[in-house]
Amino acid sequence: MVFLFLFIIIHRVVNDEVKKNDEASKTSETPTATNDYGSKPTQDQDSDSETVELAPVLVINSADYKDTTHTVIKVVDGDTIDIDLNGKTQRVRLIGVNTPETVHPNKTVECFGKEASDYTRSKLLDKKVVIEVDDSQGMYDKYNRLLAYVYVDGKNFNLDLIVNGYAYEYTYNIPYRYQKEFKEGQVFAEKHETGLWAPGACN
Repeated sequence: MVFLFLFIIIHRVVNDEVKKNDEASKTSETPTATNDYGSKPTQDQDSDSETVELAPVLVINSADYKDTTHTVIKVVDGDTIDIDLNGKTQRVRLIGVNTPETVHPNKTVECFGKEASDYTRSKLLDKKVVIEVDDSQGMYDKYNRLLAYVYVDGKNFNLDLIVNGYAYEYTYNIPYRYQKEFKEGQVFAEKHETGLWAPGACN
């Protein structure tokens, strides 16, 4: 009787160990999804978003500037332009984007900076544009540049720069109105290897 009892106990212990080993083996064979930084992807770090397949077009909704056009009289670099504002020159810094530097006094020309400047020049110089401000960012930066989204032919040019790989999405301190769309635009550019995201573009 004692022998039978011991046999049952040993049999259960052995079965439990076999089950544990099987579970451990399955866990080690299952790959863990990671992002480029080696951590599990979060909702904001989805590197394979299927929500952006075509460049999104944003609707102008600023009452202050909706029906007023301004001529672009100079392109300073990829993300900074001068417009004719009621007969005066007003410098404009595009919200939510950052193009590689070309004219920074303390930095050398960065990879794809010239391409970004040339692209902005080809699309905006001498063109009629509509500007949209964003209350979350304030009207001017510390350099007295007007902070705005720029629309040409009804399309948001800030977003166009990102989607075509000429600029990075850029958040300064606090989220801006179209942050979600701009982040999706960068995912699109990276996924489709456009512009500065192309293989070998910035080695």
